[in-house]
Amino acid sequence: MKIQWLLPAIAALAVGCSPTDSASTDAGATAATAMATSNDIPRTPAGKPDFNGIWQVLMNANDNLEPAPPKAAYQLVPGDFVPVPAPEIVAMGAVGAVPASYGVVEGGTIPYKPEALARRDENAANWLANDPELKCYMPGVPRATYLPHPFQIFQSESAFFIAYSFAGAVRNVFLSDPGEPPLDSWMGQSYGYWDGDTWVVEVSGLDDRTWFDRAGNYHSYELKVTERYTLVSENVIEYEATMEDPQVFERPWTIKMPIYRRLEDGYELPQFKCVEFVEEMMYGKYRKGRESELGF
Repeated sequence: MKIQWLLPAIAALAVGCSPTDSASTDAGATAATAMATSNDIPRTPAGKPDFNGIWQVLMNANDNLEPAPPKAAYQLVPGDFVPVPAPEIVAMGAVGAVPASYGVVEGGTIPYKPEALARRDENAANWLANDPELKCYMPGVPRATYLPHPFQIFQSESAFFIAYSFAGAVRNVFLSDPGEPPLDSWMGQSYGYWDGDTWVVEVSGLDDRTWFDRAGNYHSYELKVTERYTLVSENVIEYEATMEDPQVFERPWTIKMPIYRRLEDGYELPQFKCVEFVEEMMYGKYRKGRESELGF
């Protein structure tokens, strides 16, 4: 009698654990996990992702957006056997060396037009004289995002504002289309809107004196940048920026990188108003008393 009762029970148990049901359970668990992840991100009272906080890119995209090996300095001159650091920076030793770049450009390389590539190489060869970062000019977009300095996002239902540590740069993102920018500027004109849970910002009217990185990658006044900010967890933003500039590039191209929240207790956005730090480099030759210091 016990055996007669046990066999149907085993059969019922086997049916209940069939592969079809197991797969259905796994799929349900996966969907639930995905939904939980989406719901775990902080949201505003209106239900949109909440980007408020201080953020920073923790990679050296500012050295070179493209993959690149390490080298002895940002600017090299011919040596007896291999290129060596320029005389102005040779004393910096390893501090002035350039680490390898992982690369953040989709497809690996920036699609320059052949005639524009020569200008990029010229920029790199004259980095000390030409990189606007050295002169503390405001960095433009997207470079402001991945400079080795933090930035802070202030977000509400009626405003989206970004303050950058470097050079005191700021961006006020318009929430309704303001039309064509009245003039070009270092940080351009930004217009933002939601695409689902992704915050999209269109940037135009950028000054053509800004660069993308220290490797001399550049653009013209026709540059349009479309940024996409996606909050993938409480402390990580997935950042994408697509560049369109028919004067310099053969086609649009995109960079992609994570941005991390600064989590130190009581951390505040540090100010790096570097104008005063470059006065000697830019205007020291006009300073009274310089002649005697140099032994003239």
